[in-house]
Amino acid sequence: MDSFDKLRLLSEDSQYDLACSCGTNEKDRRKRGLDGKWLYPVPLAAGGYGIMFKTLMSNACTSDCRYCPLRQAGNTRRCSLSPDETASLFMEHVQKQWLLGMFLSSGILDTADRTMEKLVASAEILRRKHAYRGYIHLKVIPGASEAAIDAALKVASAVSLNIEVPGRKHAEKLSSRKDFDADIVRPLKYIAAQTAKGSRHARIRTTTQFIVGASDETDSEIIKYLDGLYNRLDLDRAYFSAYQRGLGDESIPGERFVLETDTAQRQDASDRLTREHRLYQADFLLRRYHFDPHELVFDGTGNFDLLEDPKLAWAKRHPERFPVNLATADKETLLRVPGLGPTYVERILRQRRAARITSFESIGLKGRNAEKAGRYCVFS
Repeated sequence: MDSFDKLRLLSEDSQYDLACSCGTNEKDRRKRGLDGKWLYPVPLAAGGYGIMFKTLMSNACTSDCRYCPLRQAGNTRRCSLSPDETASLFMEHVQKQWLLGMFLSSGILDTADRTMEKLVASAEILRRKHAYRGYIHLKVIPGASEAAIDAALKVASAVSLNIEVPGRKHAEKLSSRKDFDADIVRPLKYIAAQTAKGSRHARIRTTTQFIVGASDETDSEIIKYLDGLYNRLDLDRAYFSAYQRGLGDESIPGERFVLETDTAQRQDASDRLTREHRLYQADFLLRRYHFDPHELVFDGTGNFDLLEDPKLAWAKRHPERFPVNLATADKETLLRVPGLGPTYVERILRQRRAARITSFESIGLKGRNAEKAGRYCVFS
């Protein structure tokens, strides 16, 4: 294959990693471009969306993660790009259209550090040979050494290392070659220390990803780990990817893989996508609405209700907090109202300084969200 053929295949395979972009509405979901590659819209601080160039350097992998179609035993057409090819292809795309930047990952080639060398080399070529000063997001490979992570931090704008599952017991069900504590937790802690406030690399953004439904983990277990990632490691963002049945290795000879358990069988593809959405909603409550993890409502199995969003579930559990008076409530109280998000809360706070709010229409809130909020607040 020539470089463009390899890029077409590798950018397709990069769709399984969401730890740089992909959201919960149609505007920021990943989609195919006219050339067949996956485009990743990323919200911009000034408004609108930028496009991320996203690819693997190689889809060959020495690991055995059972949820991943690129695992060593997977039936995938393999190819790799060299650091020079990767940098050249990216610069060709930059010259044709404005790009927010590049997200670069890879399957594990022999060892974690050997793979990191290639990822870092690609970024170094862009920075030094092409004088590229834009956004570069590098994947940190599980098991990477501190020296390899340091090299990545010198050239990257952002780094991510996917935690995948909430804890060792789930990791052991899905891979026999990864050591959760040594390969995942250790480098995550090191990245946190190197990017902490006041440190040399404090400007670098850090993210991770959970695979949802490949093991028999519960939502409450994911939230417990999420709380630690945000409050102890100061992670910027976590992403969630619903496991896609049929991509992983669900029938290993001599073993009963977790996807064959009763819990997994009760969830079809639609349920797993809904569960992914509920986790994004809960994540938003923690990051933007200042909820405490202990306030989130789980059912008897430790999972969110698939039929009800977590914020509404909390509101129903706390009738003593409602109705909220839109004319006098503070920001934190308003953020607890179902149907009101940060944008509408800011509009309420701004508008009521000038005049009394008499309807949701005056702040642009309509439809289902206005109906939902109307059950939990009053205008005076």
